Amino acid sequence: MNDAIKPGPETPSQAGLPELSVVVPTFNERDNVTVLYRRLEATLAGIAWEVVFVDDNSPDGTWEVVRGLARKDPRVRCIRRIGRRGLSGACIEGILASSAPYAAVIDADLQHDEAQLPKMVALLRSGEAELVVGSRYIEGGSADSFNKKRAGASQLATEVAKRALKIEIADPMSGFFMIRRDRFEQLAPQLSTQGFKILLDIVASAQGKLRTIEIPYTFGSRQHGESKLDSMVALDFLGLVLAKLTQDVVSLRFLLFAMVGGTGLVVHLVALFIAHEIFNAPFAEAQAIGALVAMTSNFILNNFLTYRDQRLKGFAILRGLLLFYLVCGVGLLANVGVAFAVFDQEPIWWLAGLAGALMGVVWNYAMSGLFVWRKR
Repeated sequence: MNDAIKPGPETPSQAGLPELSVVVPTFNERDNVTVLYRRLEATLAGIAWEVVFVDDNSPDGTWEVVRGLARKDPRVRCIRRIGRRGLSGACIEGILASSAPYAAVIDADLQHDEAQLPKMVALLRSGEAELVVGSRYIEGGSADSFNKKRAGASQLATEVAKRALKIEIADPMSGFFMIRRDRFEQLAPQLSTQGFKILLDIVASAQGKLRTIEIPYTFGSRQHGESKLDSMVALDFLGLVLAKLTQDVVSLRFLLFAMVGGTGLVVHLVALFIAHEIFNAPFAEAQAIGALVAMTSNFILNNFLTYRDQRLKGFAILRGLLLFYLVCGVGLLANVGVAFAVFDQEPIWWLAGLAGALMGVVWNYAMSGLFVWRKR
């Protein structure tokens, strides 16, 4: 009986089994998906392929357009994600949903060169590579469509990644690549679902054990739709680098939470100083005020950064803030108790405030994930 359900070897030549899955993360890309589908259809003639659009519940109805394509062509699939956001997570889900031996990641904004896909397939098929990267920074490649600010940021991030994580490829920040799915599945448990730099995460997690070839391509200009990057992507990138430097002992989300907590510590100490030193409030009351102000600051920053993929909106913000106060109540009691004990022994306001504030970090992170920004 067990032998009857064991999967056989992956043989793309079998009827109906694609050799290549093209994974396309989307958000507000309804004007692009049909154009990209037509380009893939023309480029991948002679290759058994499918395209998996992973849509983060786009307000513009991108998923509806994709489903319209899927009704006409079974090679088109749509994964519509509710309550989750983020390019890395979308890519991971899309690749793991595939049965093809090779998986490519390409943006829907038409900035990547889909004409390179057959060359990528050939390199994986021959065994020369397990990962093929579309590179803007090797001879023949170009990122001239970047404005000066974005070009500088991209080059800086590339240098930081290469030096900090000992990465040798020229364009670890590329969002255009193809990988053997079996190798990806081995690495998947180590990858972060937050952030935007999925290739950097893959290469860093592989620790040099992934045969990689880069091929040049010209990065084009965005035609329609909404960029998946925002002003917080730099902190996402920094958090990913730090996570990899610690061998993933701590998660990217926890590092972002801790960075927000660092700003909250400054807010806490400033509020404590104002209440205790300027308004002469008793220390215990001043410490409680500082903690309350810092908790409010932390909630706002975490909602827009750490839990950006589960961001609370509208009335849910108020509800979330009240719940955040509630679940952090135990941490606050420990905060004030420890700080008061330290101040009683050594009346240095900033030292006591620091000791109290540090008590609540782990508790606040655990409870926030369980109750405030829980998966919906």
